[in-house]
Amino acid sequence: MLRIHLTADDLARVRFPPRPAPLQELHAALTTAVAPGPNLPLVGRWRARVLRSLPAAANPLSDLVPGGRPPAFLDVLGETLEEAFERIRTTRPEHVRAELERVYGAGRPAPRWIRGLHAGEAASWQTVRRAQRAAYEAVLAPVWPRVQDLHREAFARHALTVAEHGLAAALTSLAPGSRLDGALWEWPSAAEREVHPAGRGLVLLPSLHHSSGPLVQDVPARPVVLTLPVGPGLPPVPDAADGPDEPLAAALGRTRADLLRLLEEPRTTTELARALRVSNATASEHAAALRAAGLLTTTRTGRSVRHTRTPVAELLPDVRAGN
Repeated sequence: MLRIHLTADDLARVRFPPRPAPLQELHAALTTAVAPGPNLPLVGRWRARVLRSLPAAANPLSDLVPGGRPPAFLDVLGETLEEAFERIRTTRPEHVRAELERVYGAGRPAPRWIRGLHAGEAASWQTVRRAQRAAYEAVLAPVWPRVQDLHREAFARHALTVAEHGLAAALTSLAPGSRLDGALWEWPSAAEREVHPAGRGLVLLPSLHHSSGPLVQDVPARPVVLTLPVGPGLPPVPDAADGPDEPLAAALGRTRADLLRLLEEPRTTTELARALRVSNATASEHAAALRAAGLLTTTRTGRSVRHTRTPVAELLPDVRAGN
């Protein structure tokens, strides 16, 4: 159980950023790409795409997570990469040293550039910046406009919930299964953890690349940051086809190809929209195009509409998500 003990000052300082934080979103994407997770075919394809796209210049980032948990000084907010880089760079030297000593532990050898980071060498800080920039360009830059759009939608939903139902309802709506008991916010979680913002406030940061959560960043002298999944489904992917190794995407476009792959069993328009991270209207439009092409059928029962792949669609190359 995760327990967040909020004071009156914390409740007055709950914040939902109006724009996504690129460095935090990048860290969430990389964590999702390398961490073990459910064996969902489309997520597996996304992971393979991300790992295949990472350039050698991003390799030093793996040195920062030798045990799977990165140093806390990387957990900063910023609306641009440059702003986030500067915030990391201004971290107190003693905090940087303590975190590097924590992640490497006793007796674990550290690469030369990590030792330089521990000593505060400018060249090592440049290594961090180059690696993060290279990873961002490969992983997030192609989908960043879509991430921004989806973040704005999440921000608007949160603002409306606060306005219509109050902060307590808005908080618990972000975390199904959580409950706010007075000033104690409790989350079902595998790990026991007590978090005390103690007046520093709380930042609620939605992520399109993190599917289970929350991720908690609790850094001294900064607000506590909760990185929250905004819903089920795949992380955003470029609309353009990936290349000749995915002929279905090349023929239909990325979104329609993924929609067909999702129809291993009949799904409603709402289920497809959630999985694809698009609006119901967009999912319906894609389904209509595929139906006109003879690749899916649609049946209506009352107000519910369900879509199913046709036998013709089953014959297409790469249509089965597990292939």
